[in-house]
Amino acid sequence: MTTEVTIDMLRKLVSYDPATGILTWKHRPVEMFRDGKQSAQHNTAIWNGKHAGKPAFNTPKNNGYLAGKIFRQTKLAQRAALAIETGEWPDDDADHINGIRTDNRFANLRSATRTENMQNTKIRSDNTSGTVGVSWYVATSKWAAYIKTDGRKKHLGYFLDLADAVAARKGAEAEHGFHPNHGRTHAVTQDSPK
Repeated sequence: MTTEVTIDMLRKLVSYDPATGILTWKHRPVEMFRDGKQSAQHNTAIWNGKHAGKPAFNTPKNNGYLAGKIFRQTKLAQRAALAIETGEWPDDDADHINGIRTDNRFANLRSATRTENMQNTKIRSDNTSGTVGVSWYVATSKWAAYIKTDGRKKHLGYFLDLADAVAARKGAEAEHGFHPNHGRTHAVTQDSPK
């Protein structure tokens, strides 16, 4: 049987520093352990000695996010941070505003739909125009601009000048509520321009 990880339980077990984004295991009382091969007191001492005061949810996953286990369930650090701070598990995604997947400061996190999260992604490494949704169209010898919203790709026009194609794309992003960081070439740190 799997124990549901409630917000109250999470807050009892983990502390979160919203300024640094660091999650830490709290000291656990003996009431949280059972007698088994060893006594509850022994198991409490062992667990607290290994984990209390140490970072929680800090194991890097292959996709760059930090995660950890609680009651044998893997939880993402950004989701745990939002849950502790807001009192609610994010309905959909927990988005890193600046694109740094290990930066779990509360100011860098937002609960977002999958669409909103996808509207805050960096530019692909194989992009040649420097702007998401703008590419050279050989058949017309012009720049083509497009945007994908609600699962549909919308053509914005062909342009002789790259700047005009970029302007069309940026205008469409604003119209459709894309995050200002969308299409960044690098992660946006506190010190770098957005």
